[in-house]
Amino acid sequence: MSKELIKEKLNKFGSSKEPFLFVLSYDLSKFYIQKLSNLPSTIKFELNFKEHQKIKTVQKNKLEKFPLSFEEYKKKFDTLQDEIKEGNSYLLNLTAKTKIKTLISLDDIYENTQVKFKLRFQNQDEDFVCFSPERFVEIKKNKIFTYPMKGTIDASIVNAQARILGDIKEMAEHTMVVDLLRNDLGIVGSKVRVEKFRYVEKINAGNKKLFQVSSKISANLQNNWHENIGDILTSLLPAGSITGTPKKKTIEILNKVEEYDRGFYTGIFGVFDGVNLDSSVMIRFIEKDKNAELFYKSGGGITCDSNVELEYQELLDKIYLPF
Repeated sequence: MSKELIKEKLNKFGSSKEPFLFVLSYDLSKFYIQKLSNLPSTIKFELNFKEHQKIKTVQKNKLEKFPLSFEEYKKKFDTLQDEIKEGNSYLLNLTAKTKIKTLISLDDIYENTQVKFKLRFQNQDEDFVCFSPERFVEIKKNKIFTYPMKGTIDASIVNAQARILGDIKEMAEHTMVVDLLRNDLGIVGSKVRVEKFRYVEKINAGNKKLFQVSSKISANLQNNWHENIGDILTSLLPAGSITGTPKKKTIEILNKVEEYDRGFYTGIFGVFDGVNLDSSVMIRFIEKDKNAELFYKSGGGITCDSNVELEYQELLDKIYLPF
């Protein structure tokens, strides 16, 4: 029911060509769609944030983490390995919910974060901040683009860029996601093409820099694509980079293994400006619950070649404040 309502609302807003913001949860059970002219002050966003922009400095940036134990993580990891051995999935993006403590408010985290995409969202039901380096889809001049990100390494490691590009496990994981999203774009467009395969970008990760591996895939859309924004987005969701392949079965497995509600985490947010559309996958995500406790949701892709210690460490490394 929610999916059909989301589709209907997005198509209606797109047909009017009036700029609007959309925020969609991972399983499409929750959504927020509003004209930019009617946005409340408690909802802020930034698309294509330029890192050279001046921002104020936050002094107290200590972050305490209270993650699930390695033993708990390994149990989930082993279950996924069994599913892979049985041929039920080839890639699964395992995530977890980690309690954190910090003296910095969600508003300050938003204001002081330098990333391409960020969202501060607060209403009576939800209170979270997202600072994502990952674009979901971009639509301009009747073409749709997606930029899957898979593969992360500490930029300070010797020969880090060559190591991440030469890693067999990372290559396999990235290739599977590219293939999945290439097929996804084929659902909504024509003449699908991988324009760039496995290029490296540097991103801020708190007190260190990371190299992140991405690819660029494109497809052609019809001239009236804005009238079908709802059909396009709901056909592509949830994002392949934060689920796995094959998508449907992998989602079923993750729902059982993760044992928590992702909510808006790994959903998407974006803007249609009346001409073009841009959007982001909501990763790097901190939410405040009804008891005013903070939780950071993070994860990473699991394949048959994954090392459980490294995957657990990646989950922890992705819990950071990017100041």
